[in-house]
Amino acid sequence: MVINQASLGAVYKGFKTIFNEAFHAVEPLYGKVAMVVPSSVREETHSWLGAFPKMREWVGERHIKNLQMHSYSIKNKDWEVTIEVDRNDMEDDSVGVYRPIVAELGRVAAVHPDELVFGLFPQGFLTACYDGQYFFDTDHPVGGSTVSNFGGGAATAWYLLDVSKAVKPFIFQSRRDVEFVSKDRPDDESVFMRKKYVYGVDRRDNAGFGLWQLAYASKDTLDAANYGNARAAMLGFKDGEGRPIGITPNLLIVPPSLEAAARELLMNERDALGAVNKWKNTAELLVVPWLG
Repeated sequence: MVINQASLGAVYKGFKTIFNEAFHAVEPLYGKVAMVVPSSVREETHSWLGAFPKMREWVGERHIKNLQMHSYSIKNKDWEVTIEVDRNDMEDDSVGVYRPIVAELGRVAAVHPDELVFGLFPQGFLTACYDGQYFFDTDHPVGGSTVSNFGGGAATAWYLLDVSKAVKPFIFQSRRDVEFVSKDRPDDESVFMRKKYVYGVDRRDNAGFGLWQLAYASKDTLDAANYGNARAAMLGFKDGEGRPIGITPNLLIVPPSLEAAARELLMNERDALGAVNKWKNTAELLVVPWLG
């Protein structure tokens, strides 16, 4: 291949097509558990967290809900993945060997939000959320008492979520979407000094914790009793005024190692003793490889 800007432009266009096809072929999982919040600055403060609006009888003046109760910030981060193509491969028409790796760039860019969001799950036992407590904790302050969204235990963690609402348990904050770029001009340092054409992907975003009331974690055995306890705890969550929030747990999230137990719990007609399985279809099952 004769190397000029026209031929390099064609290579870039071909690589970008491969990248886009691989990117759009992925079906990300994070949208099930995280609300996507657009960002326009370096760091976003989500002061509305903790506020549960609820209809009330209008007697007298309106009761204005305070949305400045908390200060929880998520700082955007820069992310990239980059490859280089040798000029000799360009000259020898061998760029085809790079197609699989360019496709892989598309895949990893697409699953990046999954890795961020589901990476928060194990961190939630040791990372504070908007109320200053760990996201999964036994003593979240509510009104004049405390509430637990952690079932205890020391085995493999599993998670029960309410994802039926506009607000989600987690936040994916997007500052700048994915961009596929190149450095292939003759005077680019990598080309001039090392005869390498560089292609890369970058984006700017981050993930954080939303409402702990919409998520429950347990490290006890995933069985009917502990699952029932988790559901009962979530269904009983109330706001600071003592009114039920209306939590409806509907998504059970497990790592691959707990898939069999989760399927037995949610899909079998009968339990191990032959009795009717009362927990069948009470939640959707989501097996997440990022938790493995």
